[in-house]
Amino acid sequence: MSAATSGAKGRFGRLSTKWKVAIGLGIYLAVIVAVYLIFPPIPPEPFMPAEEFELTPWIPICLGGAVDPIAGACLGGLDLSINKAVFFVFLACIITVGGMLFIARRMQARPNNVQTAVEAAYDLTRNQLTLGNMDRRMGARWFPLVATLFLFIVVSNLIGYLPLPTNTTHPVPILGFEIPSLAVYAATANISVPLVLTLIVWFAYNIQGIIKKGFVGYFKSWIPAGTPDNFFAKAGLFLIESISHFVRIISLSVRLFANLLAGHLLILFMAGGLAVILGIAAIGAVTLPIAIAFFTFEVVLIAGLQAFIFAILTAIYVGEATAEAH
Repeated sequence: MSAATSGAKGRFGRLSTKWKVAIGLGIYLAVIVAVYLIFPPIPPEPFMPAEEFELTPWIPICLGGAVDPIAGACLGGLDLSINKAVFFVFLACIITVGGMLFIARRMQARPNNVQTAVEAAYDLTRNQLTLGNMDRRMGARWFPLVATLFLFIVVSNLIGYLPLPTNTTHPVPILGFEIPSLAVYAATANISVPLVLTLIVWFAYNIQGIIKKGFVGYFKSWIPAGTPDNFFAKAGLFLIESISHFVRIISLSVRLFANLLAGHLLILFMAGGLAVILGIAAIGAVTLPIAIAFFTFEVVLIAGLQAFIFAILTAIYVGEATAEAH
């Protein structure tokens, strides 16, 4: 290192935080101006974020129907086509099951960082989520479902932030082949996946409640203890409780779906969508740091938080359905 370089670093180090921030902002603004001057305005294009979430059939599979030769979609019958959402569901299942089996077969007395994280997830799902909301007998029965839902949703959310070549709407020509471009997508950002998980939970806890208390006893438990012995009061409370149980299907599924979808749209919009809409490349230099901040926030907090909320609500619903008192 030269004496001049060393002296410059020493002078910069003696500057106050206010001046360091001002110099950093000045450099950042200079980069934006340089990008604006170097790169000419581009023709504005319509921003169609919905295209990123279109499920174009990759492998059309139609039971009892025909395949449209142009669009590749099913015409009638049961559509079992392999598309982007199906691929991400399979990928999340493979990573979840394969990763847990790989770690379980390599458990050691002095755990490494990966084993420590898995053991922390085990303790969270078993002791905090499951046993914290139901008795030990029910907890032993329902812990596998709660833990599986938590791990699957976490993995599905996290791989949804990895840029993978899944965008078949805008392929990239490479050596004469049309290669799908990189895109971020999560199976949980498609309403069908959270809805199926929600229906599994909804039917499971209601069936468990009927098994535990009997058909009549379970629905009688929907009326809180201490309700006045009045037909209209009990009927009104039963109606409200019935609506709340059906609303759970919407709230549990839409909460997961909406948070993931909104996060992906914000990242997509800030990472370049706004520059495309306005036709100003320099806007990308302004919005890219915001996109990185959104990306970090989503990966660090939202991915795990939404899995935690889904799993703990599952445990709460099962515990509530099987509790002796309402």
